[in-house]
Amino acid sequence: MAATNFLSKLSPTNLVLQLDYGRIFHAHLRQPQILDNSWLGTKLWLQPQPNNVRTPVSKFRPLVATVCFSLPTVKPDRVSSGQKVPKWSSNAIKSFAMAELQARKLKYLNTGTESLLMGILDVGTSPASKYLRANGITLFKVRDETSKLLGEADFFNFSPEHPPLTEEAQRALDWAVNQKLNSGHDGEITTIHLLLGIWSEVESPGHKILSTLGFDAEKAKELEALISNPKFTDE
Repeated sequence: MAATNFLSKLSPTNLVLQLDYGRIFHAHLRQPQILDNSWLGTKLWLQPQPNNVRTPVSKFRPLVATVCFSLPTVKPDRVSSGQKVPKWSSNAIKSFAMAELQARKLKYLNTGTESLLMGILDVGTSPASKYLRANGITLFKVRDETSKLLGEADFFNFSPEHPPLTEEAQRALDWAVNQKLNSGHDGEITTIHLLLGIWSEVESPGHKILSTLGFDAEKAKELEALISNPKFTDE
């Protein structure tokens, strides 16, 4: 009844204008809109969507590896004045980031030498990873041995975004830095240095897993001879 009274007050001319405007406006909303994009060199067609359509949002947060640009060391001032500060290679940095990710996947609260070892293998392009795989040491085998040695983490554990290093893992990093400094050579600290740092921690899970899978002192000497070459790179 209210709508009838309202329409009765409009003149025929006003009523036609009102209806036509509404029809035109409604049709405009339903037509695809064209936007010129000079940067792309194309035209973008925007198809209007109904108001009741919502973009689905995932309930699960993706597991993301945050790549850092330097690795933690206990004594950052160990480099004497005038001495060039050695840098970690890009493969070593990626391996460290993957080590943290592996610890989070296993729901461990810390990044240990076993995680550092898995991180090296996760970056398959590095010389250390290639050497290990050539000797039958793979990521899946190391992960399996880790579960046997350390057990499964509590299902309800939630690892921090950057699981802190264990003391053994920290010493492995420091060993790699010291080895590079003592060599007197320029260049970067490589994944081979990191691998040998893990091996230097005799009581650590990483060393025990390497030993179980066939890595020994002879292979360590072979790698030491490799990085003693000043022209060796982590590529």
